Amino acid sequence: MTNQEAQERIEKLSKDLHHYNYMYYQKHTSVISDYDFDKLLEELIELEEKFPQFKQDNSPSQRVGGTITKDFPTVKHRYRMLSLGNTYSKDELLDFDKRLKKLLGDDKEIEYICEMKFDGVSISLTYENGKLVTAATRGDGVQGDDVTANAKTIKTIPLAAQGDDFPADFEVRGEVFMPNKVFEELNAQRAKEGKDTYANPRNTTSGTMKLQDSAEVAKRKLDAYLYFLLGNNLPFKTHEEAIKAIERWGFNVSPTYKKCTGIDEVMEYVNYWENERKKLPVETDGAVIKVNDIDLQEQLGFTSKSPRWAIAYKYKAEAASTRLNSITYQVGRTGSVTPVAELEPVLLAGTTVKRASLHNADEIETRLQLHEGDTVFVEKGGEIIPKVTSVDLSKRVANAKAIAFIDCCPECNTQLIRKDGEANHYCPNEKGCPPQIKGRIEHFIQRNAMDIDSMGGETISQLYEKGLVKNVADLYDLTMKQLLTLDRFGEKSARNLVEGLKQSKSIAFARVLYGLGIRFVGKTVAQKLATHFKTMDAIQQASQEELVAVEDIGDRIAESLIEHFKDQDNLDIIQRLQAHGLQFEDNTPVLQKDSDKLDNKTFVVSGTFKHFGREELKQKIEANGGKVVSSISKKLDYLIAGDKMGPSKLDKAKKLNVTMISEDDFLQMIGQQPPQSSAPANPTPTLFD
Repeated sequence: MTNQEAQERIEKLSKDLHHYNYMYYQKHTSVISDYDFDKLLEELIELEEKFPQFKQDNSPSQRVGGTITKDFPTVKHRYRMLSLGNTYSKDELLDFDKRLKKLLGDDKEIEYICEMKFDGVSISLTYENGKLVTAATRGDGVQGDDVTANAKTIKTIPLAAQGDDFPADFEVRGEVFMPNKVFEELNAQRAKEGKDTYANPRNTTSGTMKLQDSAEVAKRKLDAYLYFLLGNNLPFKTHEEAIKAIERWGFNVSPTYKKCTGIDEVMEYVNYWENERKKLPVETDGAVIKVNDIDLQEQLGFTSKSPRWAIAYKYKAEAASTRLNSITYQVGRTGSVTPVAELEPVLLAGTTVKRASLHNADEIETRLQLHEGDTVFVEKGGEIIPKVTSVDLSKRVANAKAIAFIDCCPECNTQLIRKDGEANHYCPNEKGCPPQIKGRIEHFIQRNAMDIDSMGGETISQLYEKGLVKNVADLYDLTMKQLLTLDRFGEKSARNLVEGLKQSKSIAFARVLYGLGIRFVGKTVAQKLATHFKTMDAIQQASQEELVAVEDIGDRIAESLIEHFKDQDNLDIIQRLQAHGLQFEDNTPVLQKDSDKLDNKTFVVSGTFKHFGREELKQKIEANGGKVVSSISKKLDYLIAGDKMGPSKLDKAKKLNVTMISEDDFLQMIGQQPPQSSAPANPTPTLFD
C-alpha cells in the first residue's frame, strides 16, 4: 500500500467510524453490526501503526484508550464553575420564583428549563474548529485536571462536532457517569473474582476518571450527558436554543429536559420525575431549574457562590430500616474519633449498605439516643453517603442498654478529650497512636500532596509495623534492602518506590506544606501561605497578626500553625525534609503588572460591555494593581457598570453611594484607548454544576 492509498483509507475509515458511532450513540440506530464495526476499527488501528504520520488527532482509535498518564496536568477554566443553591422543599421552589419576579420587577410567568440532576462527575470539554482539544474535571471551580485521554474513551463524547454551524471555539459541559447496568456488571465480576465490590456508581466514576491508563478507563464503559454551552458571541437567546444546538452538533443530551412556563409547570415536572427517574439508566438525586432567557439570566446575575437564576431541587433520600449490630470507632490522622454503625446488610438506593457514619457522641447519646440492638432507619445523604436518621422505637427490645461513647482511644487506650466548641472527641496521643501516625504518612504521600508512586496504605502499615517509618521524614531514609523485606515487594516495585520518593523532591512548596498535615491547613490555605510568605522559614517566624493578614487565614488557622511550629519534633521533621532536598520555597514567577495605577482599589464588574468581556476587564484591573470582588459594599471603590446590569446591584450601589464608572471611564483610568472595532462582546458566561 502506498502512502497516498494509506492516507485515503485512514481518512475514509475515520469518517465512517465517526458516523457509525454518532448514529449508534446519538440517534440510537445501528447502521452496521458490532462485528463489522470492530473489524473496521481493527483495520484503522493497524494502518495507523504502519503509517503514524496519517493518524488524525480525533481518530476513532482513541476510543479504546492506551495513553498512560503519569500526572494529570492542571487546566485553568476559562469560565469559573460555580455551585448551585440546593433546596429539599417545594415551598422554597415557590419562594425562588417569587424572589426572581421581585428582582426582575415583573409579575408575569417566568419561562424555565427543567433538567434531571445526574449523579456523576462534572466535565468541561473544549472544542477548536469542531475538534475536541481538552477535557477537564471541575477541580476547585477555578482549575481542574486535564483528563482528555480518558474522556476520549467515552463514546458519547464527540471527538468531532457534527454539522458546520458550530463556532470556531466553544465549550460544552456536563456530567460523566457510570450507567447502573454497567456498575452492576462490574461489581458482579469483582465479586466473582473475590475482590471487594464498589460502593456506588458516582464514586466509581470519579475513581475511573482518575485512572492513569486510558485503556482501563475504556473498559469501564462510562457515559456522559451534556447540558451547557459556553463561548463568545453565541447567537442563542435561550438556554433551550443552546441545548438544541449541541444536540444538533452530536452531543448526548438527556431527553429529560423540558421547557416550563411558570412555577406550576415546574412543580408538575418535579412531581412527575420523583418516581419516573428510577427508570433512567443513571443515578439521579434531583432536578435543576434554570431561567430559560439568557438576557434575564444576565439581569439576575450571581451571588459569590451561585447563579441567582438557577436552583437544584433535591428529592427526599430513599430510606430503609435494619438492625444495629454494633458500633466501631475509627481514629483519623488528626486524632478525631468517628463512630461507625455496623448494620445488618440492607439494600438501599441500588447498593447494599453494611455501615453508616454516626458522626459524634451527641449523635449517639442525644439526637438518636441509641440502644443496643436497635432497629434504625438509614438514608443516603444525597443518595451517596449512608447515615442513620432515626430509631424505630416500636421495635426496641425491653431493657436494652443505652449506648455511651467510649472514654479511651480504641487503638492506644489513651483517655479521649473533647475541646471546647467542638463536637468530636480526640485522642491526644498524636505521637504514639498508630492510626494517627500512619494517617499522617498516607496524607503526605497522596496525589494532591507528594504524589509518591507505588505506596499505599498496606505498604505504609508494613513500614510502620517493621519500625522502618515513624514519620514522613523517615520515608526518605528508606533503602532498597529495607524495601525488599516487605511482603509482595520485588526489586522492580522497590525500585519504583525509591524513584517515586526521588521524584517527589521536585513537588512545589505549597503541596509540601499541605502534605505536612498541619491542622486546618488544606490545599487552598497552603497555596495562599506559600504565595504570601514564599519560604517555610518566613511562615515559621510569622506572628499571629502577620498570619491573619493573609487572605482567608483566620485566628483558628493562625493558632494551629503557631502551635505546630512550637513542637520541636515537628521542626526536626521539617529540617530533615529540607536536608533531603524537598522544596521549601515558592519559586513561582511573580506576574508582571502593567502598572500600579489601581493599587489598593477594589472593583465590581457587572453587565455587558461594548469593547470587552467581563473576564477581560477583570484581568485588566488585576494587571494594573487593582482587586476584583464579587459583592457591593461600603468599602467598594468602583462599580464598572455595563448594559443590562442586574437591578439589585444597581439599587445597592446607589444606596451605598458607590462610585459607578463606565467601560470608557475605566480605560481612561489606566491610560488606555478603546479598541477601534465596535463589534459587541458577549458577556462572559459562568457555569455552575
